[in-house]
Amino acid sequence: MVSSSHEALHRIFQQEPGLFARAARHLGVAFPPPLSASELSTDLTETRPLERRVDTLLRMETEDGSFVLAVESQSAPSVDKPASWAYYLSHVYAKYGIPPVLLVVCPDRKTAAWAAQQFDIGPRQWPSLTLRPLVLGPNDVPVIDSPDEAARDIPLTILSAALHRCGPEADAILNALAKALKSLSADDEITAGTFIELTEQGLGTSRAADLWRHLMAVDLSFFQSQTAQKLRQEGREEGRAEGQANALLLLLHHRGVEVTDGDRERIESCDDLDVLDLWLTRAIAATSMTEVFAAAGEVSGSAD
Repeated sequence: MVSSSHEALHRIFQQEPGLFARAARHLGVAFPPPLSASELSTDLTETRPLERRVDTLLRMETEDGSFVLAVESQSAPSVDKPASWAYYLSHVYAKYGIPPVLLVVCPDRKTAAWAAQQFDIGPRQWPSLTLRPLVLGPNDVPVIDSPDEAARDIPLTILSAALHRCGPEADAILNALAKALKSLSADDEITAGTFIELTEQGLGTSRAADLWRHLMAVDLSFFQSQTAQKLRQEGREEGRAEGQANALLLLLHHRGVEVTDGDRERIESCDDLDVLDLWLTRAIAATSMTEVFAAAGEVSGSAD
């Protein structure tokens, strides 16, 4: 099963494609910052019944031309991965006709060292294909423990926290990140919520995750309270449950929480403002509709 920390190590590049060029500088490779970036389908499945999916795939447009960035989150060495990565790059190049770049993000030094080696595919006398991934591991991303530095590049700070989550630097990084997020304006609350969620995912089950949850409960509670109050007020000003339901659905959409037709029907058919208010409060931090609905025996899709 794919872990949340695995997801965060490549999703951060979806959230902020420009992070790739900034992070690659720490590897001594100068990519121009993207002028634009668009997500491509990560499904590299062929017509035969063999499914292959890269973690994140982005088409990057720069002043020097275009390239496709394939981001893989790798938690442990795997003898099968080099062949899969070679397939991904070949397939992407054949499909889009654009030069591909493979970035492997590793949360530990051992895996990063393994992934950074050159993989020759073919007989020893004449390898027909050489795979050279770019690798970001704990040694490649700096420790960002200054609030000012964190505020200048919040996505890079999130990546720093995820890759140093098991090290002694984690506490200082998270404290700096929390202060940087607190400096965001009220207009950036939705973005801040995304960054908060990505950080928690990137920390996985490490001890640092407990500190982060404490910081969110204490230092950043105003994000939740301000957003909740604003959305509640919008709903109540309309004077009917429909306003609350619309506000809830809007928040879920902005946070990327999957809402099924059954979930939508349950929300829109609810005329109890107190229940809608409760769901709205939970939706500020929930990652699924189960978390929004679940309480006192309630679960997503159960009868009211």
